[in-house]
Amino acid sequence: MSNRNILVVGAVLAGLAVVLGAFGAHWLEGAVKQWGLEPADELKRMTTWETAVRYQMYHALALLVLGRLAGNANANYAAWSARLFVAGTVIFSGCLYALVLSGVKVLGAIVPIGGTCMIVGWALLAIVAWKSRE
Repeated sequence: MSNRNILVVGAVLAGLAVVLGAFGAHWLEGAVKQWGLEPADELKRMTTWETAVRYQMYHALALLVLGRLAGNANANYAAWSARLFVAGTVIFSGCLYALVLSGVKVLGAIVPIGGTCMIVGWALLAIVAWKSRE
């Protein structure tokens, strides 16, 4: 994955995080109230949505940093870090979004796979930062 592609994907994921955050705050919150859930379940779904958006934004920003560092470091580590951030975001946040909208709880069992991708991506980003030329 080239530096340019990493930056573009980071920017797109950040923009989508803003859109999904607004969706959650303006439409989803009202919709969840109409689904006939217990108040605790309503709160849990909204909190889960917020977590998904927050982690998506964190990793979008990490991609932007990675895209800037990658030109000065080992391109292989940078590319794998980027791939893992994207895969982690899609799996982690995507499953949480789907869980909130569908109520299918088994999706929660998949979320840790995304979290693991994110953790390994951060470890690789640390290597990229360590190896980057100042």
